[in-house]
Amino acid sequence: MERVSGYCYVGPVVLAEGAAPGPGVITVMSAQVLAGWLAGRPAAEVREPFTFVVGLDGWLRLAPRRSEHVDCAAGQPVLAAGEVLFAREESGWSVCEISNQSTGYCPDLDSWPAVATALDRIGLEHPGDFTHKIVFRRCPGCGQLNIVREGDFACAVCGCTLPDHWNICPAEPADR
Repeated sequence: MERVSGYCYVGPVVLAEGAAPGPGVITVMSAQVLAGWLAGRPAAEVREPFTFVVGLDGWLRLAPRRSEHVDCAAGQPVLAAGEVLFAREESGWSVCEISNQSTGYCPDLDSWPAVATALDRIGLEHPGDFTHKIVFRRCPGCGQLNIVREGDFACAVCGCTLPDHWNICPAEPADR
């Protein structure tokens, strides 16, 4: 089920306080805009994934990889967040790898439809789902944010069992 209200930032407060789009952030409104932006990036940067968010307006926003998702989103809630790698095809650019890897927003896997809609909207071919899926959970015992690895739903800090369903409530972050 897609989260219509979006995902709020749940990362370190210090990063959110000064959140603003940096000089490399772009809202991608067409494949031509993407192609022009990528043409202006250093070749080494184009060979690695970019930080992305899908804003509440449904548009894809990109920033260089080492950018914070909260800056890419100008501190606002998002429909999706992660990293994306593009490949140059004969017909233009396409998405070859994409993940929901964002420890600032910790989006669930159900954020994929918002990503697909944003990519379809600008006419980009894509794999049809996240190629690398990250499962985020908040520990009900100690409140720590966790990445579930290899299906082990145990808190990395206290060992408490993590819930099967996404439970990162942005209104009550324990680590702020």
